[in-house]
Amino acid sequence: MSDMIRAAVVGLGWWGRTIQRELAASSEMRVVLGVDVSAQARAAAAAEGLATIASFEEALARSDIEAVILCSPHKHHAAQIVAAAKAGKHVFCEKPLCTGVREMEAVAQAVTAAGVQLGIGHERRFEPGIIELRQRLAAGEFGTALLMDGNFSQDKFFALAPDNWRLSAEDAPVGPLSATGVHLMDLAIALLGRPVEVWARLATRGSSFANGDTLAVMLAFESGATAQLTAILATPFVGRVAVFGSQGWMEIRDRTHPEHPTGWDVTVVHRGESPATRFLPPHPSVRDNLEAFAQAAAGQAPYPVSLEEIATNVRTFEAITRSALSGRIERV
Repeated sequence: MSDMIRAAVVGLGWWGRTIQRELAASSEMRVVLGVDVSAQARAAAAAEGLATIASFEEALARSDIEAVILCSPHKHHAAQIVAAAKAGKHVFCEKPLCTGVREMEAVAQAVTAAGVQLGIGHERRFEPGIIELRQRLAAGEFGTALLMDGNFSQDKFFALAPDNWRLSAEDAPVGPLSATGVHLMDLAIALLGRPVEVWARLATRGSSFANGDTLAVMLAFESGATAQLTAILATPFVGRVAVFGSQGWMEIRDRTHPEHPTGWDVTVVHRGESPATRFLPPHPSVRDNLEAFAQAAAGQAPYPVSLEEIATNVRTFEAITRSALSGRIERV
């Protein structure tokens, strides 16, 4: 325990508790404190043996806390990251890190000035199939990258109370984007580079969600490649990512929601050859991401998502939000 990064989870809802459980088996970082303004959430975490408090500021003041893991509503993220950095704490923040360029500038300045590590909850980069896809694409195996096609949809939000912040048109104005679409957006950036233009369409067709349930996004990249991304909150789970190149393509299909992964089916096709499909067993990518953050915080290895890539994510998120609400093509 003495060699581990001691962390506080801020926000003890569904995902905060998931992260707590994921790190229970980690040798790199351990959650030793839970923070939530809700007495009910604190009581549920305390029943599993976690020490809890209500005050974020009190957590930052504790000398035994080296890092905070933010699972709070994303409207609070930027201010919480800045406060944590000023307190000398490393910060792992769930997606979206923040929703605007000005917030990101303040975050970047704060973590750089404090010399603390910033991590982001884009665990899909750590899945074995995605790692393999990036390597094969970078090696030129599929020729020139032409297009990424991705769909990450679910119907979990029907279980939420109508007043949950995730369904709020004010707190999460493009609901499918902050829920699942942001993961596809990040993968598109990781695979294809810097986006320059976006067109998005948001609709409410299968629910009464105030912030939409169906999102389609078209991203144009500096390289000339394109990504078409779909995120739906009113259909049963589906998760797939495919990249098409001039010499072949590769598709990764989730068998189940990544919260409880049961593996992936991967298909690879090269020009002139028959498709080859194989199974990849489940892998703890959420924990891998958190442990990579912990190793970077301890000075053992660089974190594999750079501050510039995180900033590109925020700029793209902001542009998709603008486009979804305006109906126009927007610059990134």
